[in-house]
Amino acid sequence: MYKRLGRYFPIFMMPILTAFIIAFAVPFLMGLYLSFCDFTTVTDARLTGLSNYKEAFGDDFTHALWYTALFSAASVITVNLFAFVLALLLTKGLKGTNIFRTVFFMPNLIGGIVLGYIWQIIINGILRYRGVDITYSEAYGFFGLLVLTNWQLIGYMMIIYVAGLQNIPNELREAAAIDGASRSMELRHITIPLIMPSITVCTFLTLTNTFKLFDQNLALTAGAPDRLSSLLALDIYNTFYASVGSEGVGQAKAVIFTVILAFIALLQLHVTARRERGNE
Repeated sequence: MYKRLGRYFPIFMMPILTAFIIAFAVPFLMGLYLSFCDFTTVTDARLTGLSNYKEAFGDDFTHALWYTALFSAASVITVNLFAFVLALLLTKGLKGTNIFRTVFFMPNLIGGIVLGYIWQIIINGILRYRGVDITYSEAYGFFGLLVLTNWQLIGYMMIIYVAGLQNIPNELREAAAIDGASRSMELRHITIPLIMPSITVCTFLTLTNTFKLFDQNLALTAGAPDRLSSLLALDIYNTFYASVGSEGVGQAKAVIFTVILAFIALLQLHVTARRERGNE
């Protein structure tokens, strides 16, 4: 039977492979080529060597890189911590659990631009009493983005953690209780090891979503003041559309951004996968 299925494997893979080549491989290779060019449109590209990459590593890009790395690290910790705590509370059999799950998940259904403007109004309303707004400093923009991201992603990650917690056999919890294990011991030695696959998925999704965040950043602060609150995606956008002739530099930044994101994502998956294997 498996041999018969194997003969049809290329046929089943063809649509996916075709879509991957058209939607990802070809645009990526074209973008990689354009990053070494001076161009305004694809048809007038002219090779310029590494000049775009030399210009890409300016103060704006370096600041955006560290700003994004700090924001992503803070988001991964806070989003997953709060999501896990909520998942623990919502798997205790409390009344109205399904309603709470729905309410916490709903922010994830709202578009990023809408969320950005909503939270801009809320935060500016709070900061008004200090005579400033969210664009007063990059710190305000950072914490505004952190609050927005937590509000949007916690419910989504919570659903994944709930699924992982519900798959833990009750027999293990009962055996731990009989052996006199405390709640903290049960959490450390049973719950967390058994939901490592959920932790892997949630940390990966949080990391990739926050590292490439764009629309919320654009709507909330637009990089103000002086592009100091720009994440990498917004910095690339601003560079690409800053003026005619800057497209090549913007494309070089985009390639660097893709490589960095792929490296971080693979490293995170490797580390969490090792933890999963260690808990088996």
